[in-house]
Amino acid sequence: MRPIARTVVIIAMASASVSAANAGEYAPLDCNKAQSSAELAICSNYSLGQSEARMATLFSIVASLVAMGQRGNIHDDQRKWLQSRNACGNNLSCLRKSYATRIQQLENVMAGIASRGPY
Repeated sequence: MRPIARTVVIIAMASASVSAANAGEYAPLDCNKAQSSAELAICSNYSLGQSEARMATLFSIVASLVAMGQRGNIHDDQRKWLQSRNACGNNLSCLRKSYATRIQQLENVMAGIASRGPY
């Protein structure tokens, strides 16, 4: 990882706990409240649970670092992604692909932020 990108990640992680409440549109999946077939499948599969945690962390960081207008787009994309993810039901292959796609999208936003450095 480039030094600039590493710095952005460190700053973002430090601010993530402060801004998590501001992420608003997405809270990580609470397996004690899981109801849909997609949620139950995620909660019963370790690797999907890890993907959920990674995606939720990236979403929180990205939402806290982008400007207000882009933040709205990120939240809109998250809602669309949740609908798409939930449409997978308990199809593990579909869920894995859904998470991989969303994680890549969020990582691309992070890379774009890091490319505009130095910070």
